This record gives sequence, structure tokens and C-alpha cells, in this order.
Amino acid sequence: MSLIFIDRKEELTFLQERYEKNGFEFFVIYGRRRIGKTELIKQFITDKPHLYFLCDKSGTERNIHRLKRKIAEYLKEPPLETNQLEDLLSYLIKKIHNKRLILVLDEFSYLVEKDSTVPSQFQLVVDEILKETNIFLILCGSSISMMEKGVLSAKSALYGRKTAHIKVDSLPFTSFQEFFPSNSFEKNVEFYATLGAVPFYLEKFTDRKTTFDNIKEHLFDKKGKLYEEIDFLLKEELREPDVYKNILTALAAGQNKVVEIANIAGIKVHDIDKYLKVLIRLGIIRKETPIDTVKSKKTIYSITDNFFSFSFLFSEPFKSNLEIGETQYAEEKLQLNFPSYIGRRFESLVRDELLKKLPIFTAQKTGRWWGHYRDQTSNIRKEVEIDIVALNTSTQQILFGECKWKNNIDGPLVLKNLQLKTQYFEWLRKHQNWEKHYLVIAKSFQKKTSAENVHYVDMKDMEKLLY
Repeated sequence: MSLIFIDRKEELTFLQERYEKNGFEFFVIYGRRRIGKTELIKQFITDKPHLYFLCDKSGTERNIHRLKRKIAEYLKEPPLETNQLEDLLSYLIKKIHNKRLILVLDEFSYLVEKDSTVPSQFQLVVDEILKETNIFLILCGSSISMMEKGVLSAKSALYGRKTAHIKVDSLPFTSFQEFFPSNSFEKNVEFYATLGAVPFYLEKFTDRKTTFDNIKEHLFDKKGKLYEEIDFLLKEELREPDVYKNILTALAAGQNKVVEIANIAGIKVHDIDKYLKVLIRLGIIRKETPIDTVKSKKTIYSITDNFFSFSFLFSEPFKSNLEIGETQYAEEKLQLNFPSYIGRRFESLVRDELLKKLPIFTAQKTGRWWGHYRDQTSNIRKEVEIDIVALNTSTQQILFGECKWKNNIDGPLVLKNLQLKTQYFEWLRKHQNWEKHYLVIAKSFQKKTSAENVHYVDMKDMEKLLY
């Protein structure tokens, strides 16, 4: 299917509102690669006077030479003789007679990466040339680390100059209905669990094929459009991609504590924190503690990005086989483990998006909880986990939830087990007067009972809430 522009209404509205005001604007737009930054910008500038320039990695001198030609094309004049950025933009400002013009420098992070003086050069341009004009300047970049350090951080020469910034994130799950109108809700959850909600990835899958056939074509086939995506992303963003791959491999294998990750990845424990922080900043992994604690020995790490999570579980471990066209082992693991994998990603979807739509109460904090107890009969220490915990301290309400990505669930039985698990949630003992709610979510139920503050949500309910 052809790429279509979906959602981003909030970002477009924000840009439009600022565009309609007079005066200089300096927007920084950034986000990970493939997320749709350029499409957002193109959608915004399409009916407005604009000069769009895509930077490359050839260095400052070469890029200024290309920008000079671009300005000449826009003005329909021969290129200027100068190679000074200030002179080029001063001439442009003079020629447009203070009219509203959007000036876009896309992949600005390429310039910063090659030349550390670029932020200082643009500081001069902003302060001395553009500040009192009607120019709408947009600097856009895909390298999150480079944009944050080179443009947004307090140490950057450009710090304090921007008038606004937009960090472009993944699309909401609601956008899947527009991308894949023929898909069932269940199939869209499968696509979501595999790809996340990155427009570039969604554009590769088609609703005319099964989830497995899409996966085999684009992730398991060496000629697939997403086959080399993990390597591309890590090499573009990180200096030590192989180290990060080892960390992600450990996380995908279920090693979620610092010492475990370090051992599997072959990194000294005291060195691994810096790598984990980078992956967190990129939105690939997250650091979690049980919802009732802030700092805890129970801290764990997990892959939060669905595409990375899927890849490091189902395709990256089999790359040596896939390279020579042997897909058997990857396909067998996919057949065996995909349903349970979807269940885990579905829990995140419920916490991140579905809870906001449920008419129960507005949650101030949402997460999950895990702990342990000692069985009184066997004296054996046992682990216990609650999929969803949401609370509102102002209204003194708390919700406990259980997710089952299965059909024909015995709702009352799941509810009973959920209520039993809450007795080990020690925080609740200090807040016994709070209003308690229980939520059970499944594809479908064979049995449900009506009870106060008990909520059952099946796939039909989810479709109504999220679509």
C-alpha cells in the first residue's frame, strides 16, 4: 500500500497556530528514525511559502554549497559567490522583504555530528540575522542524542534560542484502523505487537496478508524491507552497536536485572549503567520498579519498543540461518511463542492507552506490581505479579487489573485469583479505605458475573474504546 499521512493532528495544530502569528519562530523537531518527522513537516509546509533543505553527511562546506544552490533556485537567481552561512541567509532575508517563509533544515543532526562548531554558527545566524524577521525556522533531526546535546542541552550554543520543540513519538494504536481498514481488531494487535506504531514499518505490512506472511516476507527474508532495520538503526544512532545488541539480546532472553544483563552482555557491572541510560533515552528500553516503590532492589529493565522486542526474540537470534535462507527455526519459534509474546505486549497497550479510555476513574499513576510471599503450607518463597495497577491519590481510588490474551476466559475465576494476589500488595494495608476496582480483560469470556466495582472488558469493548 502507498504511504498515507495519518494522525499528528495535535502537532499540526500547534505548528499552524504558531505559523499564523507574526514574528520569528525557531522550532526544533526531533525523534527516532522512521517515526514520521519529515512527513509531518511536509504536511505542514505543503500549502505555504517554504524552503526545504535536506542535510547530508558530506560536511559543513559541502552542505553550505548545496544550500547556496537551493536558495538560488528558490529566488530564481544565480548562486551567490559567498560560502558564508550568515551571508547566504542575510541575502535571503533581504530578497523576501520580511515575508513569512518556512526555512527547514532536515537531518540537521548530520551537520552537528560532522562539525561541532555548527551550533555556534547557527547561534550567530539566529541572534544577528533571523531574530527580528518573519522566518519560521525548523531544525529537524533523527539522531536523538545529537539533537539533545547539540541543540537542546544547556551546553549547546543554541540553548535558549528555540521558541518551541516537538519530539515526535510513535502513533497511537487508534491509527491502526486507518492504516489497515480491512484488519480485525485482533490482527491489528498482532501487527502492533510486531511493529509498534512507527509509520515507516506500518507502511511495509499489508492487511491483505496474514500476520505470519507479513513477518516472513519483511523480517525473515534477507530481501525483506525490514530485515536489516535493527542494524541500520543501531549503527546510525550509536557508536558501539554490537555492545548494545548484546544488551538487547540479554533483555530479550529474560535477563532483566543489572547484574544479569551485564553478565550476558559481557560488560562490567559498573560500566553498564551508561549504556542502559542511552537505550532509555532512545525509547528502546525502560526502567521499572513496582508501582508502590520509587527506588528498590526490585528494579528491572525491559524492552519497551515492540519492533526491537519482536526482532530480538524472533529474528535476531536466527540471523545466521536467515542469511542463507533457512527460516525453519525462526518460523518454529514464532509459531510456538507468538501468542504469549502478544499477551505481554498487549499488557503494555492496556496500560498505555486503554486505561485512559475506560470510564472508571482518571489514573494519576499507572504501572504494574511484583513481589513475593512465603507459602504457609510449603514454606516456599513464591513470586506474585499484578499486570495492571492504577491509582489516583486525590480521589483515593485504586484499580487492579489482569490481562488474558485468550478466548473463553472464566471471568469470575480470574477475578478471584486477582483479588487473592492483592492481599500481598502491602501498600494497600496502609490505604484500606480507598475505593477498590478490579478489571479483567480478555479476548472473550465464557462467564462473567455482575459485581460492584468489577469491570470485564472483551475485544468488542476494546474495539469501541480504542477506535
